[in-house]
Amino acid sequence: MIMELNGVNGQIELYHDKVIIKRKGFISKMTQGFTKGDKSIYLSQISGIQVKRGTFATNGYIQFSLSGGKESTGGIMKATQDENTVMFAKKNNELVEKLKAEIEQLKQTPNVQVTSAADEIRKYKQLLDDGIISEEEFSVKKKELLS
Repeated sequence: MIMELNGVNGQIELYHDKVIIKRKGFISKMTQGFTKGDKSIYLSQISGIQVKRGTFATNGYIQFSLSGGKESTGGIMKATQDENTVMFAKKNNELVEKLKAEIEQLKQTPNVQVTSAADEIRKYKQLLDDGIISEEEFSVKKKELLS
């Protein structure tokens, strides 16, 4: 996890490839219903991010627009019911701005395929089985990947 926001009606966890909105707590259940679970939104699905900063009198919100989606419009009251929106207190204004900037930066960064050592060993084993590399080359690479 890269960043986390504990909002008024939910929590946001940011990972390298997705945002997870979690609905925990009384206000979450009242605004989103008791049956809503965690929602994963892959960064590639996000077409826009709207932020309304919190003030002394009202909470702010961060809303994720998705390609082909229909977001609630009409201010904070409608936003409280949108499944892609999390409300937050004024004290989190700066954190939300950083969260938005980080998401936008990650969206611009090309996805790097992460492979495990086991996956790499499997590939080299296949090369060994196909006669492309020797047993010695396979052993060296396996040892390198496991160290």
